Amino acid sequence: MMKRFSQLALPYIVWAVLMLVLPMGLIAVYSIMEQGNSIVPFSFTLEYYVKFFTDPDFLLILWRSLLIAVKTTVICLLLGYPAAYFIAKSKENVQNILILCITIPMWINMLVRTYAWIGLLSEGGLIQQILRVLGLGNGELLYTEGAVLLGMVYNFLPFMILQVQTSLSKMDNSLLEASSDLGANPVQTFRKVTLPLSLPGVINGITLVFLPAVSSFFIPKLLGGGQYFLIGNMIENQFITVGEWNFGSAVSMIMAVIMMLLMMAVRKVEIRNQGGKEE
Repeated sequence: MMKRFSQLALPYIVWAVLMLVLPMGLIAVYSIMEQGNSIVPFSFTLEYYVKFFTDPDFLLILWRSLLIAVKTTVICLLLGYPAAYFIAKSKENVQNILILCITIPMWINMLVRTYAWIGLLSEGGLIQQILRVLGLGNGELLYTEGAVLLGMVYNFLPFMILQVQTSLSKMDNSLLEASSDLGANPVQTFRKVTLPLSLPGVINGITLVFLPAVSSFFIPKLLGGGQYFLIGNMIENQFITVGEWNFGSAVSMIMAVIMMLLMMAVRKVEIRNQGGKEE
């Protein structure tokens, strides 16, 4: 039986090696190699890593990317948890309709959805006209940090809602009834029962929002107008515009390590929350 499962898994293993392991291996090699002379075509170097960590401009871009990813994650959590809670407490047929409303925009390409915000936020756009009617001023909306943050939240919020809603839907309602029978009020029940049981969904949602947000490049490019430069834009620029594949690979590896460390930290928090031990 195990041999049969191994054979069935073989195509997926081959796919993972070709599409994930091999490209990452090539990026890792590019990041530590430089062109040598006619005798030694390539030589080992850590110059590109040193270049990144010793340049304050690059470190500022990294800090800005982490900061906006944190902001995006916090906003998605604050907006997504109440929405997920409302969906989970609705009737089953209503839940299906609400989940469909959340997932339908995700069927459209993320690039197209982001382009739509350019028209909404641009000078004379719908949002600016509404703000003028409300007397909230004529400030610039497009090509600002707020526009980039709005695009991030809009694109990644469904991931948070769906993860939290799934966790809340799997919760045993008898625990809520037991809490009420023991004299707990709704606030205490939520704090002592609902919130702890929904933490796995919250942690998964944070992971699914933070990781793509910290490395996003086309949302800042479109809604930031090139004025709001993040680490994803920097990597794209090194590969496509500048042609510095070695340095771009080094930055990519730095971001990969940061993401893996964050995922390990999230995993440890999840294990600790479940009261288990890491295998």
